[in-house]
Amino acid sequence: MIVTAHLSDIHIDGRQRSIDRTRAVMDYLNALPYDLDAVVVTGDIAEHGSPAEYEQARELLTSRHPVLVSPGNHDERSAFRRFLLGEPASAAPVNQVHRTAGFTIALCDSSIPGKDEGFIEEDTLVWLEDVLTRTPGDMPVLVGFHHPPTLLHSPYIDSLRQFEEHRLARLVERFPNIAGLICGHAHTAAATTFAGKPLVVAPGVVSTLRLPWERYAHPTDHVHLDLPPALAFHVLGGTGRLTTHYRSVSC
Repeated sequence: MIVTAHLSDIHIDGRQRSIDRTRAVMDYLNALPYDLDAVVVTGDIAEHGSPAEYEQARELLTSRHPVLVSPGNHDERSAFRRFLLGEPASAAPVNQVHRTAGFTIALCDSSIPGKDEGFIEEDTLVWLEDVLTRTPGDMPVLVGFHHPPTLLHSPYIDSLRQFEEHRLARLVERFPNIAGLICGHAHTAAATTFAGKPLVVAPGVVSTLRLPWERYAHPTDHVHLDLPPALAFHVLGGTGRLTTHYRSVSC
């Protein structure tokens, strides 16, 4: 059994609120009696993409579990690379692969520098195809990115989703060992399908999206700030089938 924790949208901004909420989630994970196979953070690590925010995030995300981070629309690629990955600064997409004896995680950069909506660049699709081709056909793969590539039926988030997603869909459909796709950005726990595969959205750590049918009293307020931070656990069993559980964490 392979168990991966999935959190997203911690939005470290130097203020105590984002720090406390991220620390609560990581303390919960670090106190688990079970060694997780990975902890994946699907973007919006920093609020403004500053070095100080990334230094704080790097400290907060320290764990005995392997931690993988991917950028979102609030992140800045060069600083993300330098301060979170220890790599030379570069404006190229931040794509990463994590391989173990039992599964593979491919994290694709869906950010567009200077914009809030998402798009996977052609070089990233070529990179992903190479990762998938080099992965044994019987090994389950999770593919992750920040922006959902399909409608979630929330007008605000749908206007900022990943676009031209048909290119990704064509690639995903070619590889039956992709167990599922994971993302963030929406600040809500959600599950749907994409290209015939499960698509699972992590809840937000820093805040929770108000759904359209919850917003009658708050017509211009898109988020709850008082709900607890939450995360997902993705489980891959012997058949490669994906099962997801959600947990909220007390601050």
